[in-house]
Amino acid sequence: MARVVVVSNRLADPRKAAAGGLAVALGDTLNATGGLWFGWSGKVVDESEGGTPGEGELHTHQAGNVTLATVDLCKEDHDSYYLGYANRVLWPMFHYRLDLADFNKQSLAGYRRVNQMFARKLMPLLKPDDLIWIHDYHLIPLAAELRSMGCGNRIGFFLHIPLPPPLMLAALPGHEWLIRALFAYDVVGFQAQADVNHFERYVHSEADAEMLGDGHYRAFNRTVLARAFPIGIDVDEFAQLTHGKEARETYETMREQYSRRRLLIGIDRLDYSKGLPQRIKAFQELLASYPENRKSATLIQIASPTRESVDAYADIRHELEHLCGQINGDYGELDWMPVRYIHRTVARKRLPGLCRAGRVALVTPLRDGMNLVAKEYIAAQDPADPGVLVLSRFAGAAEQLREALLVNPYDTEGSAQAIQRALQMPLEERQARHQKLLERIRAQDVHWWRKTFLQTLENAQP
Repeated sequence: MARVVVVSNRLADPRKAAAGGLAVALGDTLNATGGLWFGWSGKVVDESEGGTPGEGELHTHQAGNVTLATVDLCKEDHDSYYLGYANRVLWPMFHYRLDLADFNKQSLAGYRRVNQMFARKLMPLLKPDDLIWIHDYHLIPLAAELRSMGCGNRIGFFLHIPLPPPLMLAALPGHEWLIRALFAYDVVGFQAQADVNHFERYVHSEADAEMLGDGHYRAFNRTVLARAFPIGIDVDEFAQLTHGKEARETYETMREQYSRRRLLIGIDRLDYSKGLPQRIKAFQELLASYPENRKSATLIQIASPTRESVDAYADIRHELEHLCGQINGDYGELDWMPVRYIHRTVARKRLPGLCRAGRVALVTPLRDGMNLVAKEYIAAQDPADPGVLVLSRFAGAAEQLREALLVNPYDTEGSAQAIQRALQMPLEERQARHQKLLERIRAQDVHWWRKTFLQTLENAQP
């Protein structure tokens, strides 16, 4: 196989266990091919340190057989490219939240400027037969910038977040430019078939694209292959973590402290796309409509801090804290609090133990590209006595995980009914559902995802 070059906004040392499944999976291929991983260093340089818009210092170092190449950003570029266009425009837009998008030409200019700068820094590091794999919404125009500099390599792109429907996408100022940039790629990967359908409808109606069949589309004098490559987890690695010291300690602590309760768990980043207020309201409805769950069911909701400098995140935090306080005030007893809300990050090695202790997992985003917590919950279960996954139909994972209890998170009563069904589900049904779900996540794990995408890219006609 040719050398693989991975480009993402942030990168991690694939040799470190804390790097996470994606970094480790990419690291396998990068190690095998003596690959290059390129992205932002995470460092913001102010003017006193020589920070200049459109320029950044390149750093390279070896991580085993892998070259890590990173570029610093000045504050102006960071604020316009990352905080601005990527996270105040594309993130809310692609998660169907037009009302939260903050359109301004300065952030768009910064987004384009940083992608141009990344292309200038990356281009001299490339070899003629490299396979280039670019990741996520931060870097959509990067291939077009590389092509403009004469790059003839095969370039693939994977969008980790959802693609909105055509009319919603068309509300984005400059949407034509953004989608045109996708045609600079040879292969464009999406999380779910719904995203591919949105892409096809958009390019047909807005770009007058020619449908060539088998996922091939021609427009702007370029042909692109667009297909769903649902990302997975390393099932064996996560199952192994379940039996590790930290996970076992967490599981035993949960079982001891909540021996008289049935645990429901939610594990999310604090983000308005995750449907956390709607989830808390559904749990409140459960307690109101099914009073046998009072003093019996406890929801542990972890909401890890994220992007706290963006106003929308402060708003969602305040709403969530208010709702949790309200439920605990209305229903709590001296020896029972309905909701345990934790606004901190839980160590990765402890998460499998928490997942295993949960009788029910609530994974109910309003919109999500995939949602790997759903798959991690399945992998952590005891097959002899598994818990039940309650999953939003608006998560990309719902296309695969059909044996979960699928819910509409906007339907409070319907969600409460599904949670009640999960809590009451007989062992035999739980086992049968879990077995099917485990088969699905094993068949399409993170290694399948990586191999399938790269084989597709390698076979693409440049």
